[in-house]
Formats: sequence, C-alpha cells, structure tokens
Amino acid sequence: MVVFAVQVESGKEGRNGQPSIGPIYRNLLSKDGFPPPEPGLSTSWDAFSASMKKYPGNRMLGWREFIDGKAGPYLWKTYKEVYEEVLQIGSALRALGAEPGARVGIYGSNCPQWIVAMEACNGHSLICVPLYDTLGPGAVDFIVQHAEIEFVFVQDKKVKELLSSSCVVAKKLKLIVSFTSLTKEQKDEAAHFGIKSFSWNDFLQMGKENPAELSPPEPLNICTIMYTSGTSGDPKGVVLTHENHATYIRGVDLYMAQFQDKMTVDDVYLSFLPLAHILDRMVEEYFFHKGASVGFYQGDVNALRDDLMELKPTFFAGVPRVFERVHEGILKALEDLNPRRRKIFDILYNYKLSWMKSGHKHRRASPLADLLAFRKVKARLGGRVRLMISGGAPLSNGVEEFLRVTSCAFVAQGYGMTETCGLTSLCFPDEISMLGTVGVPSVYTEIRLEEVQEMGYNPLADPPRGEICVRGKTVFSGYHKNPELTNEVIIDGWFHTGDIGEMSHDGVLKIIDRKKNIFKLSQGEYVAAEYLEKIYGFPPIVEDIWVYGDSFRSMLVAVVAPHEGTTKKWAELNGYTGSFSELCLLNQLRDYVLLELKSAAEKNKLRGFEYIRGVVLDPQPFDAERDLVTPTMKKKRAQMLKHYQVEIDKLYRNLTGGKK
Repeated sequence: MVVFAVQVESGKEGRNGQPSIGPIYRNLLSKDGFPPPEPGLSTSWDAFSASMKKYPGNRMLGWREFIDGKAGPYLWKTYKEVYEEVLQIGSALRALGAEPGARVGIYGSNCPQWIVAMEACNGHSLICVPLYDTLGPGAVDFIVQHAEIEFVFVQDKKVKELLSSSCVVAKKLKLIVSFTSLTKEQKDEAAHFGIKSFSWNDFLQMGKENPAELSPPEPLNICTIMYTSGTSGDPKGVVLTHENHATYIRGVDLYMAQFQDKMTVDDVYLSFLPLAHILDRMVEEYFFHKGASVGFYQGDVNALRDDLMELKPTFFAGVPRVFERVHEGILKALEDLNPRRRKIFDILYNYKLSWMKSGHKHRRASPLADLLAFRKVKARLGGRVRLMISGGAPLSNGVEEFLRVTSCAFVAQGYGMTETCGLTSLCFPDEISMLGTVGVPSVYTEIRLEEVQEMGYNPLADPPRGEICVRGKTVFSGYHKNPELTNEVIIDGWFHTGDIGEMSHDGVLKIIDRKKNIFKLSQGEYVAAEYLEKIYGFPPIVEDIWVYGDSFRSMLVAVVAPHEGTTKKWAELNGYTGSFSELCLLNQLRDYVLLELKSAAEKNKLRGFEYIRGVVLDPQPFDAERDLVTPTMKKKRAQMLKHYQVEIDKLYRNLTGGKK
C-alpha cells in the first residue's frame, strides 16, 4: 500500500460526554515537524518585491481592451512596470492620510488595477479588504462599517452602487479611486459627501508628485480581512496575516518540488474567479512569486471560452460548476458526432482509462488516444492547459474522471477555506487512485477528524469519519470583531471546519458531508441535506436540487431546477411541446423527475426517510441575483425557504391531505 500522508499521533475515545478524536495526519514532507520558512520570504510583500528584482521584464498582468465593442488581443505589463505603479499608488495613499494598519477596500471585478492596489497595501502595511463584486449595497455597507474602511478602490460601474442612497455608511469614506475614470456627476456626488475622488491616472500622478518611503509589514501584521459571504447572517471577516500568506507560498513550493513537472516563468493563468475569494487570490500570489503571468478575463463569464482561446493558459482553476459546464459542452459536441465516431471515442476513453487505473501516468496511458480524440478536448481549453485544479466544493467523480482522461492535463481536487488561507489539502496531480478525494494535508497543515454523534460519524471506526479539524501555519487568527464566533470554531488550537471527512488508510481525505446542514424529521431521524443533494444531483434531468425537511414533518421534499437540454429531449420523446418554462409546469415531468430521484435513492441504498416524496420544479437555476446562493454557489438555505415557502407549504398539504 502506498502511504500518502503520515499519522503522527493516535486517536482517543471520548470521555465524560466528550467526542472521540481521530489521529493527527501530516504531509510526508512534515512527518518530523513543519519545515523551516524560506529565508527572505516572510510576507506577501517579500514574495512580490523579490520577483520584481528577479524577473523585471517578465509579463505579469494581462488584460483585453475593447475595440468597436469587441475584445482585442491581450496587452501586458511587466513586473517592473507593475512595481512602479504599486509605488505610485502606495505613495498617493500615504499622501492622503493612509497610515500603516488602515483598512483599504477593493470593490470590483478582477483586473490589473485590483492587483496593483493590493500590492500597494502590502508595501505600506495597509490592510486590504476585498469586496465581492456580486455583493449588493447592503453587504458592502456592512463590510465598510464593520472593517472601518476609509479608502476604496472601485470599478467604474460600481461607483454608482457605492454612492447610492442604500449604501449609507459608504458616505463616511475619505477617498474613492476609480479603476478607470469618474464622471463629473460622480465626482460632484462624492464631493457632496465630503469624499475625495480620483481617476486611476490622476491618482498615479499624485503618487509621482508625492513619493513616500515603503513601510513593509512584519510577518504577524494583518495582510487582509477577507469577508466570507456565508449562507446566513452577515458576512464574517476572516483575519489573515502576512505569515499565513508567506507560509502558503512556501508550502506550495515544497509540494511542487516533489513532481517531475515544474512550474516555470512561462506559465499563464486565466483569472476569472473573484479575486475577493481566497482561491483566486492565493493562486495569483503564487504565480507572482514564481515570476509567471496572469491574464484577466474580459469580465463576462459567458465569453470565457473566447478568453481561453486568446490567452491559451497553462493553468486553470475553477469551482465544480465551471468544470461541469466544460464537461457538458464536450458531451454536447460528442452528441453531434456520427455514431461510428462516437463509438470510437468511447473505446479510446475506456482504453486510456484502463491504462491509467493500472498505474500509467496520463501522458503515457495512450498517446494514440490523445492524438486521435482527446487533443480536440484540449483545444477547447486553449490548447496549452497542463494543470486544472477544482476547489470550493466536491467535484463529482464522473466529471473528474472524464477530465482526467480527455483533457490531456493533470486534474486534481483541493480542499480549503478562507480560514485556512485557501489550502488545507491537495491531490497529487497524476494519481488516479485519488479520484473523488481532496488529497493529503498541505505541507504546513495538520488534520484530524472529530466525532459527530448525532450523525453517526466516528473517527475511530473503519473507515474513520468525522468533522474535519485543522491546525497549522496557514490557519487564520480569528474573525474580525467577533471573539465569540472565533472561540466557537477554534478550540484548543484546532479550527473546526463544519465539513465531514473520511480518511483512508493511506492518509487521503474525502469530503462526504456538511455538519451544519442537518435537520431532524418529526420521527427523530437526522437528515444530512448536502449529502442527499449530492446523490440526488446525479440524474441527468437534475441541474440543481435543494432538499428540505423540518422537525414538524415526517418526509422530505425538494425544489429541482431541471436540466434544460435533458428536459427538452424528454419532451420530444414523449410528445410534449412548449417552452422550457411551460414544460416545467407539466405534472408528467414532475412525476418523471420523482421517478429519477427514487432510482438514485435506490441505487445508493438510502433509507426510507431519506427518499424525496414531492418536488417543486423551477425552470430558473438557483442564482445569486435572487439571493439563493452565495457568490461561490453555496445554497443559502434560509433564503431558499423564504423564497419557496408558498410552494413548499402547498406541496406538503397535497402530500398529507392538509395534515402535518
């Protein structure tokens, strides 16, 4: 048996009502303790400034300008050019009263100005506070007040939201700097509230005219307060230090050194996940450390394929929904092939997969299959992608396997949270046995599982299962202005993630459930909603599903967003016509969806009380516009109940004859 992670301490049975705890696991690179830090790399500023000295002429940040309404080729700024802008922006901030420790907000989509503002904060010990560009004025208002933000860099189209009547606290800002320019009306409105406002170029000029000495941070200084959107309540401000960031970078360096394929200065990353989210932020910080290039998408996710073809990235990171869409696009293209070519594709797929499962690396499993069939899949991703990382939520086994076989690239899942600086565990890039898992503990992380009695998860059973607890150098220091919540999740130095994991005998972690998303039915049975949603999400007719039940009911119901393409095929085969919305009103489609859910339940041997007894069909996918999901597509269960309450109540009445 191959051992991927080492056990460094045994587990213990719970006593006096305390939960049992499992063994502590570490990365093999940390079996004798965490490796020492790299000299000269103790802050985010160290990472960037060292790269500027080492790679001044390398392309750092790329973007596309629009010509006659169409995105043109990528334009680039070098590390030296970016560094000069960082010095000027930092000097301008200091000239207008920003002292070390001040909070600086960044509000808008990914772009070069976002990174320049972030690095200017790093160079002057200012605290960068990102704002999700998909958050409404209410959340922005809360964060500006909660973090005590005085200075904000903002995308031009977000200026209106920031100065709107609903964003009351924003009026207390001292300074607004637009990523591009400001209209006269916007300047006048800002001046009305006593806010100084600048276009990007004017702010750069101010910095040139008022140069200031750098004030580099210390390792334990706060680097960023990153607000997680949360599935309920106000956002939580996760406090991350410069040591957290520098340790993450060092850990990835040590991890990557194990493999034959190395990252080089020629690597290119397409930035489209929100920079206000930890995954994209930390990927980019690592790229800057290595002197590599980051190209930003044009701002429209629907035009992402055009950006891929233009940029031709070598590295691609996304959340599961992104890879599901890639998968769906490839399957749709396969459907257009004639039956003979489709049969050949399937034969080559199974042939290559069998060799990969027997231990061959993906490049050597079947070069002929790659040449004949899979190079076209690679071409859909720009033609140069060699590594894809999925994070944010578990990726389905089917999609992961398909991409491992057909993309001609390394495909790996990772696991982490804002609270762990984005990286808790990561798969080996070419190890098919890790399919469906999130890999081994990262270099500066320890992991153990803790018993969850009400859900039946025991870390001392076989296999060990329980709540994932994390300790290490990349774990956050606490929630900003919320010591109660900090003490609730950090106990004896261990951060309790709320995720349920299963640990294999060789130290590989799999995410199987979520602790918080459980509820009790009227007969006393506990139901794990996310676990069921994963199972019920497999039928092709299901685009997305929300499972609901409560302690006053004896049965589960669900809201299903049907898959449009599969629904239309079903309608065509069964003689039904109409728009997608009209089809979703059909009782026959509802019955078919219920039948498919029942089949999934039987296949996965679910217990009787876990069966879905009734469904509501919604032709609209769950979206952030209706406040049903977070920007990272996690379901806001309280909001979903509020939104679908009328339909849910009616469904229960129909199922129970008016009785609970």
